Amino acid sequence: MNPAFASLTDPLVQFAVDVVDKLGLPGVFALMVAESACIPIPSEGTMLFAGFNVSEGHYPLWEVVLVATAANVVGSWIAYAVGYYGRVDILEKHGKKLHIKPSHLAWADRWFEKYGSWTVFLTRMLPIIRTFISLPAGVARMPFWRFTALTAAGCLPWIFMLTLIGREVGDRWENWKDSLHYVDYAVAALIVLAIIYFVVRNRRRPRAAGEPAADAPR
Repeated sequence: MNPAFASLTDPLVQFAVDVVDKLGLPGVFALMVAESACIPIPSEGTMLFAGFNVSEGHYPLWEVVLVATAANVVGSWIAYAVGYYGRVDILEKHGKKLHIKPSHLAWADRWFEKYGSWTVFLTRMLPIIRTFISLPAGVARMPFWRFTALTAAGCLPWIFMLTLIGREVGDRWENWKDSLHYVDYAVAALIVLAIIYFVVRNRRRPRAAGEPAADAPR
């Protein structure tokens, strides 16, 4: 594993391990709420260690998965609310200062109306993105109960997979945690490429149409 990345994530993983070790399932719940509320506590560390505890007989697999899924839904509600109400208080009132225009919000609304269901469901199974997807869903005002159902459905496979791996590998769970960071690298690279693509496309589109750039002075 990349030493620089490890130096950033290992203290968080150790914190998660300590919380689960001392508090058990309430600790799992608290950590997974925080993770879904955009606090960067790696779910890999939390759930792999919880799976290890399952292998030690501390609690059953189904109970861990149920608690963690419920926690992810609660944390996602928090992030959704920040996006939903922050749109009015921050984005719509002060969006110009953040270079966010009404057209950007309208685009987000249209995009989530067309693709939001699949996006929320699928990204719940992707590292990094799964932590933050609730914010844009709230900003786009995706229907709350649809968001809730898709969040639960998307979180369940990810949490079950991590917990099951932790149970099966036992005290080798840390090796798997380190290996899963390579998935994080791939997802992070895709996010960067996607941002570059949309920035370049957004800059070129007005010029191709013979119009001034969106940020050009008038």
